[in-house]
Amino acid sequence: MGAYFARRLLLTIPTFIGVTILVFCITRFVPGGPIDMLIMQMQMGSSGTGGGEAVSGTGNSSVDLPEESIEALRKHYHFDKWFGHAYALWLKDLVQLDLGKSYKYGISVVEIITERFPISMYFGLLGFLIAYMVCIPLGVMKAIRHSGVFDLASSAAVFAGYSIPGWALGLLLLMIFGGELGWVPIEGFRSANWAELSFFGKIADQIHHTILPVLAYTAGSFASLTILMKNSLMENLGQDYVRTAFAKGLPERRVIFVHALRNSLIPICTGLGHAIGLVMAGSYLIEKVFNIDGIGYLGYTSILGRDYTVVMGILVFNTALLLLGNILSDVLYVLVDPRIRFS
Repeated sequence: MGAYFARRLLLTIPTFIGVTILVFCITRFVPGGPIDMLIMQMQMGSSGTGGGEAVSGTGNSSVDLPEESIEALRKHYHFDKWFGHAYALWLKDLVQLDLGKSYKYGISVVEIITERFPISMYFGLLGFLIAYMVCIPLGVMKAIRHSGVFDLASSAAVFAGYSIPGWALGLLLLMIFGGELGWVPIEGFRSANWAELSFFGKIADQIHHTILPVLAYTAGSFASLTILMKNSLMENLGQDYVRTAFAKGLPERRVIFVHALRNSLIPICTGLGHAIGLVMAGSYLIEKVFNIDGIGYLGYTSILGRDYTVVMGILVFNTALLLLGNILSDVLYVLVDPRIRFS
């Protein structure tokens, strides 16, 4: 099994390179790059009018700036080099754990990401745990009471929630409970005076800022997880070994929760690694709706502001999480199902 996972780790390298090359290419040739933004800022600062001419992503344009200054900017951001050469330089820095500096903030990209990551991880993992803690028992109940009133009513509820995107649900909840009723804060991870609050005041404040974003995080996964759990359990309840257990006179509760449930959890557990990678990466739109300063919101603002060093840094971070999450799924597959052996 060790050789199998070693091969899987090696296969992540070409996948990672392919993803980063694609996005690096887009950031190099899309109009409105970092040089454009700097030239616009220089023009606005010199003229005070807030105007400026549109320029190309490589800085080749007729603007009221010396050509030497434009060439210096292009050289600083490696726009004077061939695409392959520029990517090789970026990859060399990445191997040395250097993701460069943000165009906007002027500090290390690694520092920015490590500062925002705990916030996204807090909401993502909390929503992930709540979703699994609710959906697994709910799926079991739906399988036991298949085609009953509870099954039909819960199906209508979960699919109604699934049909609404998480960010749209978050915006709706924010308007009702934050705007109209004023029960919860309308933005942020914590209140501005959080450090001045008492211990229990900090807990209450954190809970108030957590409720709506977590609901928005979990809304999309409720239907898929619940139905997957239900269908998996119903399939196992129809297997021969379950009928044999009933024929031996074992209690229904023991047959369901000891014999059938473990095998039914295999599809759920094998998706854990991939799901963890997704939730830890943050959600761009949900964090934007709630103005939560996590990785998702950082990625959203960086794309709009053409801060491509931050965009590439977040891409590296998220891609590594997803690739490692897929390997973790294989590990969980072996742990849950002892019949599986990798060779």
